Amino acid sequence: MGKVPATEDPPLAEVPAELADPLRPYLEAAAEEMVQEIRGLVPEYARPTDSKYGRRMKWAVQETVRQFVDAMGRPDFDWTELTGIYAGIGAYEARKGRSLDGLQTAIRVSGQVACRRFIRDARRLDWSLDVLGQITESLFVFLEKLAGAAAQGYAAAQEQVVTERERSRWRLRDLLIVDPPASREAIAELARSARWEPPRTIGLVAVRPPLGHPPPVMPPSILADWHGPAPFLVVPDPDGPGQDRLIASLVRECAAAVGPTVPITRGALSLRWARHALSLVERGVISEKGPVRCLDHIPTLVAAMSEELINVALDERLAPLMELPPHRREPLAHTLLTYMENRDNAVAAAERLLVHEQTVRYRIRRLEEMFGEALTDPDRRIEMMLLLHTWVRFGNRRTELDT
Repeated sequence: MGKVPATEDPPLAEVPAELADPLRPYLEAAAEEMVQEIRGLVPEYARPTDSKYGRRMKWAVQETVRQFVDAMGRPDFDWTELTGIYAGIGAYEARKGRSLDGLQTAIRVSGQVACRRFIRDARRLDWSLDVLGQITESLFVFLEKLAGAAAQGYAAAQEQVVTERERSRWRLRDLLIVDPPASREAIAELARSARWEPPRTIGLVAVRPPLGHPPPVMPPSILADWHGPAPFLVVPDPDGPGQDRLIASLVRECAAAVGPTVPITRGALSLRWARHALSLVERGVISEKGPVRCLDHIPTLVAAMSEELINVALDERLAPLMELPPHRREPLAHTLLTYMENRDNAVAAAERLLVHEQTVRYRIRRLEEMFGEALTDPDRRIEMMLLLHTWVRFGNRRTELDT
């Protein structure tokens, strides 16, 4: 802990030095009364007096009382030790994740006890009202100095704690996407350091922010790598209430894809598919407003992973279609895929295609003439749907691989 700078005007320099000695025999009793008051009024400090914490608190109060009296009439008094004690107490509160409210209350309670005792001392030692006023005023300046030292220690430690926590969060974020996966025990241990509650499931979000797009303010539950070459977010329980809205708000104005929801040890799998989906968004294969969810585009993702094979198969298995000019091929391909997706229901297909049902029936008859029995062969149906889906989704983009 760094030194706390001394004030230019020492709190007790103007108090007559001769007031100190008559007070010394009563210092232990004063400290004991303060400890009892603090334990009764400050829940955080209500520890057994014989505990390590209780003994430490009593020592701090005794040192405070002793040095208050020692500093009377001494402008050259060295405050380094006492302010260091309070800076250390402030730092301890920060590391425990508490505010300074309890410590500030304890300082205020100690001041109240001291004031009551000064009033009794004034009668016993025949102090004038001026002397009583002077020592009381000096007390408040003294307590303000201690509170300031505690605040400085708290701020310095809090900055360090935040930095350490951030490092732990970065390490945890990266641990969640390693492959082979880390153990649950390793994740739980690092999560404790990061103060991150491990969820039952996670989803990885692959993000492509526009150039110069500032990172959003992340809630504590989100682990993020926004500035890396391939930005991503770790989202706990992505299927939970409100998570869709949260994800959408975090990736606003960005291309983004949400990987499948997985156990906490399978983050690499979720991120891998999220990145596959994002690449298809960027190619224009998947066009959708807002973040794309992988599980809403399974056929497209599966086709993309087998794109080379499917591109070769298209020319063979769908040869009658592929040989047509584009202006004839495209409506027939869209109609056949939609017709098959709707269980060979021409009315439903027409509604989706926004054409008359007779148009659908005419096109299907034309396709039956082109493909013959292959169109109704159950063994070929799934294959044909996959090939059609790929061609409709990827369209002319497949020529990149053909050239």
